[in-house]
Formats: sequence, C-alpha cells, structure tokens
Amino acid sequence: MAQTDPISSQLSGSAGQLRIDTDVLVIGGGPAGAWAAVAAAARGANVTLVDKGFCGTSGATAPSGTGLWHVPRDKDAREHAKASRYAMGGELAEHAWMDRVLEQTWINTERLTEWGYPFPIDADGQLQRTSLQGPEYMRLMRKKVKEAGARILDHSPALELLTDESGRVAGAAGITRTTGETWVVRAGAVVIATGGCAFLSRALGCNVLTGDGYLLGAEVGAELSGMEFSNAYGLGPSFSSVTKSLFYNWATFYDREGVPIEGAGSSRGRSVIAKTLQTQPVYACLDKADAAIRGWMRHAQPNFFVSFDRQGIDPFTQHFPVALRLEGTVRGTGGLHVVGDDCATTVPGLYAAGDAATRELICGAFTGGGSHNAAWALSSGFWAGAGAADFGRGTRSWAQRSLRRAGTAGIQDGGTPAWDADELVRAVQAEVFPYERNWTRRADLLEDSLQRLDALWTRVRHSSAPHKDKAVRAREAVAMLATSRWMYRSALQRTETRGMARRQDHAGLDLGQRHRLVSGGLDEVWVRQQAVRSSTNVDLERIAA
Repeated sequence: MAQTDPISSQLSGSAGQLRIDTDVLVIGGGPAGAWAAVAAAARGANVTLVDKGFCGTSGATAPSGTGLWHVPRDKDAREHAKASRYAMGGELAEHAWMDRVLEQTWINTERLTEWGYPFPIDADGQLQRTSLQGPEYMRLMRKKVKEAGARILDHSPALELLTDESGRVAGAAGITRTTGETWVVRAGAVVIATGGCAFLSRALGCNVLTGDGYLLGAEVGAELSGMEFSNAYGLGPSFSSVTKSLFYNWATFYDREGVPIEGAGSSRGRSVIAKTLQTQPVYACLDKADAAIRGWMRHAQPNFFVSFDRQGIDPFTQHFPVALRLEGTVRGTGGLHVVGDDCATTVPGLYAAGDAATRELICGAFTGGGSHNAAWALSSGFWAGAGAADFGRGTRSWAQRSLRRAGTAGIQDGGTPAWDADELVRAVQAEVFPYERNWTRRADLLEDSLQRLDALWTRVRHSSAPHKDKAVRAREAVAMLATSRWMYRSALQRTETRGMARRQDHAGLDLGQRHRLVSGGLDEVWVRQQAVRSSTNVDLERIAA
C-alpha cells in the first residue's frame, strides 16, 4: 500500500513523498526484469517494478529484433549447441548452467506461445521460435507483468539501495522523473535487472544502460565477475544508432579511395576494421546481397534501413561510412557475480538477472547481440524473481526493520565544490571509447587510463554531489566511472587473449588462466581468481517446477 511517513523523509531527503512496502522489488523493466516480476508474482509475492524508462519500450531489446538460443529437447542438438559456444567462449562456461538455460528457455518460450506471441510459421507449418521481435515481445511482457498484479513505476530510476541492520538488502530509493517526486520502496528482496553498460555510446536502445545496477550492488558489497569481457563494439553506419551486424555478412568494406580492405569481411573482420579506423574512415556496401536477400533484410529488420531511407542512401549500391560503437557489457559477458541457482548475489536479499548479471556461466569469454543474451535474460529473470519471492515473503515485518541508505558516490554531500556530471561522462568515454585502448588492450595503456580514472573517482568521492535536479545523470556518470575501473583492473589481470579479452601484449591463449576473475570494491578495486566448475549435473525437474 502506498503511503507517506517519517521514513520517507529520512531516506529521500524531503517530506511527503511516495513509500511502498512490497515483498519483491524489481529494478529494471527489460525482458529480465519483466520475467522476474512475473515469476515472483507466481510465487505469491507482492511485486513492485521500477524502470528508468517506460517498461516495455526502453532498453536494448525493446526496439530491435533479437535471436534466441532456443534448441529442441534433443540431446545431440543441445550438446552441439553447447559445444560451439563453449569453444568460442574460451572454455569458461559451465555445462550445468548451459543445460539449465536451454531448458528454461524452452519452457518459457512455450509460455510465450501460450500467451499469444506471434511466432512465424515456416513452409512446413512449424513455429519458428529462434528469434523475437522486441516491440511485440516487450509489449506482451508488460501486459503479463500487469496481469500478474505487479505495480509498475515508469520513469522512476533507482538511485540507491536500502539495507537493514544486518546488511541485508531491504529496498531502494529513487526519483520519478516526470514529477520530480522521490520514492522509497521497502522490500523483502531486490532483483537488479538494469542491463549492462554501453557508456552512452548512442547504440540503439542503450541510452539507459549505464551500469547503474553494478554500482548499486557494489555499494552493498556485491561482487562482479567477467568484467574484462567488456570491450564489445557494435558495427553500424556512422550516422545511425543501429548496430545490428548480421547484414554485414553480405558487405564489402572499402577505404577512402574505394579500394576493398583485405580481411575486413572475414571472421576477424572487426579487428581489421578497428585497426583501419584508427587512421582513416571505413565504408561499407551490402553489394553481396541478391534480390531475395535484400527483400528478407527489409522484412527482418526494417529499423536497420530507416536512417538510410531518410538520407536517400541505397546501402546495396552506395558506399556509406561505418563506425564501431562501444556496447561494453551489453554485448559482453561481465556483470554482478551470482552464487546460487536462483541468481542470488553474495549479499543476502539481492538477486541479479539479465545483462546486469554475469553471463560467463553460459557464454564464457564471448557473446554478442541477442541469442544467448536473450535466453539468459528470460531464464535468469525467471529464477531471480522466484528466488527473491521465496526470500522476500519471509521478511514482511516492515515496522521492525531499521533501514539505512547505501548510496555513496555522487549522491551524498561532501565538503568541496560539486563536479559536473556531463564532464565526468566525457572523461570516462575518452578512456573507454578509443579502439587502441579498449578493442585490443595493452598493460601500459590500461595503467595510463586507470591513473586518470582513479583520480576522477577520488575527486568524486571527496566532492559534494551535483544538485538534486541532476541526481540521475550524476549517478549514471558515477556508475560508468566505477564500471570502467572494474573492467580495466580485471583486464590487467588477464594476461592472455581469451574470447573478447584481447591483449596486444599477450596475444596467445594461456591454458593456465582458465579461471574467472571476480572483482569488486569502490575506493580500492580488487580482483581475485575463481575456479570454473566442471560439473554437468543438473536437476531439470526442479528447474521446470
């Protein structure tokens, strides 16, 4: 029940604001958050979902088509599906988790079918369920969240978590952007499903993905994992935010003189393009697509062509400039470290799902757009929601819980003049955007960047926060800064090339480094090794329950 009382004033800094008591609070309204809300409600929990944007339309999935790692219940088919990704990911994935995700994806896709998602039918009359259209998918998921009885607060970013006297996560506080009112949600458990961090690179759907959940988690002591696998760049026209790269399989890439760039269209083409872009522009033309393929492209991804049509460019016959936009952990594998089958983090009461959680468990050192990420989102969201419900329903004694604010950097007042959030964003981008620093990394450049990033962190920690009207952007900037430090410190520790963690000074694979890198900390960032479990045992009946 929504109400106002003294705790709202204590936590939000102003009287008369919104307070909600709930069993489960879900932070983030993309696919992982939506599945978490549905699963928690199905367990009998009272659920509140808060989204920085509008649940169902914001985030990387909503405006795009995405593949789905949907494999039939056939042992050979699933073993083959696992094997191809296991090798690509540097053998850091775990078979038990891949089995779990494949099975839960199958089950949840059956639910989507029952709910009326319009999967296409092939010439043999069979449903094709290996892809999802973001607008249709997320429209349906918002509808199911509401039907489940969950309360949705749109345009209401969380600014900090709340903890009780034992250190257990017990809710969050934030602001509603449309009204300027602050809100406080006291909860039995919290699911972070805020997506990854794309560093405001203008990639499609990623403007809300600034690593907020990583910062929220780290402030209460949560760990992260796989943050070195964070240098994913999306290929797209330099004048467009669309980074769907499948269609470039039919492209030829050219230099400024119109000469084809050798190797740019091969399996290592991104590296060739990245290297070329350091000295000159690169152009593409989808000149390998015949008439049938062109028609299919227009039907499969109509938003890919919007920017071309607006500018009167025919991408099938004319050369157009391309760029690589940093998508960081959105197409990487790093995120909050989960330690239980229910996607619990190392902090009691806190769960993580989707791109906010590490995907190393199923992808190891490499992933990309959609497919495995989409399967992980709907699976981990389902498990996190159910786990949070079971935990949260046992902590309903709201009046007896004394809560404290967990937010620190960029939200608490200090003593010296405030810093500018937009300047901080640009300073972080200057360290993580350049291909020569982040696409292929090198120890001296990582250390060089970390000196400046650490200095920025010290400045933020010892300065007063920007005015409350800029609280959301300030926290986004701080989250991006924190994320860059976790990923570069982890990258320094992986002295090899494995998956997308490419080291110029350590170009080969080191068999002795088949381990995870778990990281954390705020003022002092730490990194430690963790062994990869090899067990393949999994209880599929329990998963389906």
